[in-house]
Amino acid sequence: MKSVKSPSFIDALIPVLFLVILLAVSVAIYGSDSSFGPNQIILILAAGVASIIGLKNGLTWKAIEDAMIHGISVSMGAIFILLAVGSLIGTWLLSGTVPTLIYFGLQILSPDWFYVAACLLSAIVAMSIGSSWTTAATIGVALMGIANGIGAEPAIAAGAVISGAYFGDKISPLSETTNLAPAVAGSDLFSHIRHMLWTTVPSFVIALILFTILGFTEDRVAANVSVDSVQDIILANYNVSMFNLIPLVLLVIMALKKLPAFPSIFIGALIGAVWGFIFQQELLANIANSTLLIDHISIIWTAMFDGFSITTGDDVMDKLLSGGGMSSMLNTTWLIMTALMFGAVMEKVGLLAVFVQGILKAAKSTGSLITSTIFTAFGTNLITADQYMSIVMPGRMYKEEYERRGLDNVNLSRALEDGGTITSALIPWNTCGAYMAGVLLVSPLDYWQFAFFNLINPVLAIAFAYMGFKVLKNKSEIIR
Repeated sequence: MKSVKSPSFIDALIPVLFLVILLAVSVAIYGSDSSFGPNQIILILAAGVASIIGLKNGLTWKAIEDAMIHGISVSMGAIFILLAVGSLIGTWLLSGTVPTLIYFGLQILSPDWFYVAACLLSAIVAMSIGSSWTTAATIGVALMGIANGIGAEPAIAAGAVISGAYFGDKISPLSETTNLAPAVAGSDLFSHIRHMLWTTVPSFVIALILFTILGFTEDRVAANVSVDSVQDIILANYNVSMFNLIPLVLLVIMALKKLPAFPSIFIGALIGAVWGFIFQQELLANIANSTLLIDHISIIWTAMFDGFSITTGDDVMDKLLSGGGMSSMLNTTWLIMTALMFGAVMEKVGLLAVFVQGILKAAKSTGSLITSTIFTAFGTNLITADQYMSIVMPGRMYKEEYERRGLDNVNLSRALEDGGTITSALIPWNTCGAYMAGVLLVSPLDYWQFAFFNLINPVLAIAFAYMGFKVLKNKSEIIR
């Protein structure tokens, strides 16, 4: 049997440089559309380069192919959720749930305070249900609609939604990643959350201040449709009532009960379909130009797999009130699969471990160790395109070193979240970045500079690490 050689640093560097250079070329040519095909081809090519290195070092193609298949299979849960979210958006547009949220939101939210309010609302919802993804797909979609209605900048609005969603997610004991990080690092959940507050709360406060300043100083572009016109068009096409919000309430209840995400969201989509049939009979009759039951069922069915489409007589409102469907998530699914293929090959060939081993040799101080952890988690996000991998892989690789240096495991679990979970939405080909783009309809290339919480938190964490602020020693080490 042919022996497998350990990869060199040059081996590890080649596919990464190949990926980075071609991604830069892709963005230069296609701009924010680069995630709609070009990046997927690059990720497959980069996986090919990494595979060639693996073959050179003695791995068989079968082993590499199995790693690719396994890497993609890890994403299937996220893909199921994506498809369910597509259906949910389609039926909630049809049922009047999202239009009702937009209608009442326009009455409540002032344009000057919109960004900070969007951030706070997203944080509250995410903290309650423990999911940044569900928050973006529900209240986030409505907030983006309100942003269009008041002439707010979509990229800033998306940044506000994402900032709030990730802050709420991080401090919620219901969050999957907030549970995963301490499990990997060997710390306690609530100790982990308390330790995270030192970096998350100041970062969130700074983000709120920046969103407030933007709201009052932004040279806002006039909305293509006035607020009154938006509300009038919604009233003219939908039966607007508080009953339309029941699907949202039921979804939140399912999330609070910690029911699995995929069935909860798909049930939410089905409830939206039933609500559309019950409460939007006039809308269905107008779209179908028929009162036949089969025609109404066809529209609802189509909303689930291909999205909902409405003609109001106003192009801007047609775009605002149309969308969703499982088909709208297929490009995002394509991006996730190719990104995870590349990440799986990089891990199998041993190229990721090479980087970490080199980093550990250079990380002499506690500050540099925590900083290295944050950058490794971020780098794992870039390479493997998955926030769970950005927690698990660096967590496994650094855990022993933290213990050897007498550091409490909460330092590691916090660093994994500060560098991994929080930065995942900033990367276009990451599962989170692709998801947010698919749901909020704004590319990460456009919103990243306005996701203030996600940008500030890792920087603040690094500053605290070098200052030694709230860097805890292992209690057993202190006793000795």
